[in-house]
Amino acid sequence: MSSRSSSQQIVLQETLSPQQLKNWIFEQARLLGFSDCVIAQPDTQAELERFKEYLKRGYHADMDYLKENLDKRADPTLLVPGTKSIICVRMDYLVTRPTPRSVPNIPNLGIIARYARGRDYHKVMRGRLKILATKIREKVGEFESRPFADSAPIFEKALAENAGMGWTGKHTLLINKKSGSFFVLGELFTSLELPFDTPTTKHCGSCQACIDICPTQAIVEPYMLDARKCIAYLTIEYKGIIPIEYRSAIGNRVFGCDDCQLICPWNRYAQITTIDDFHPRHNLDQVTLLELWQWDEETFLSRTEGSPIRRTGYQSFMRNIAIGLGNAPYSIEIIQALMQKRDIHDQVVQTHIDWALQEQQTKIKLK
Repeated sequence: MSSRSSSQQIVLQETLSPQQLKNWIFEQARLLGFSDCVIAQPDTQAELERFKEYLKRGYHADMDYLKENLDKRADPTLLVPGTKSIICVRMDYLVTRPTPRSVPNIPNLGIIARYARGRDYHKVMRGRLKILATKIREKVGEFESRPFADSAPIFEKALAENAGMGWTGKHTLLINKKSGSFFVLGELFTSLELPFDTPTTKHCGSCQACIDICPTQAIVEPYMLDARKCIAYLTIEYKGIIPIEYRSAIGNRVFGCDDCQLICPWNRYAQITTIDDFHPRHNLDQVTLLELWQWDEETFLSRTEGSPIRRTGYQSFMRNIAIGLGNAPYSIEIIQALMQKRDIHDQVVQTHIDWALQEQQTKIKLK
């Protein structure tokens, strides 16, 4: 936030009622490419008990940072003192609309979660939130603000849900009745006194398609996800040896997993992005496993510059590709490619190369 005191009066450049200012902010948010905008009350205390149960069960895996700052998660005014309202926004990121309720089966491609094929959304989101804050400041005068995009201890889904942007689905992602769930969230904490929006109703009903489709059965019950089983966690956050029982289920997903969203009936309403930054870079929507396997670390760093994929690191990315190659249909090219790199990578990757070779050898016997 700015250096001015949070108690300092806002000097209006133009006289607007709180509702008029809110309406104007919504207009500016739309012009900046945000798909939706709501105003949330800085209070997510109701989410805390569910989250504590999640941690108690160990579903956070080795993401121990989630145990920290629980007081700030429940009370956003402790994270950013002086916060009186939170502007919550979302951005659609689909470039093409997938076939409804269908998970594609293309075993020789390296499947990257759709949100990660273009520019890192954290950078896109924060940049546009800063512009939004500047526009508001030009309109009403000085006020305090701070943008976030999955970058602080915030119950961001709870904030958005409490303000009516959607409801939390059984897969734990936010769903919007008119736009599905293929979007990312951001927040602008402000010292503005704006009218709060109210929650919407839930519309999952008896459907449990996301629970049934999950390759590793990571959605252990409605609204509860065990990260230790989740392909997104295993291929992005986790840096160790992936348990054997999950390797076949991972298939050719080398960074993240969209299956629970692809199967969701509400995503027949998913919207196409208007933001060029989300368009795939370096052919990442149709790159083969063998192409990715040929990347050295320099190529990885070059082609993931400004990309969410950089988060996983080169060795973990190669580990994921090795699993994909092991799960691919038998190919002498795959065996040769794996053999060529047996002694190049670290021990974690080597373990998965050995597994992949065994899987390919097994497929020879089955031919």
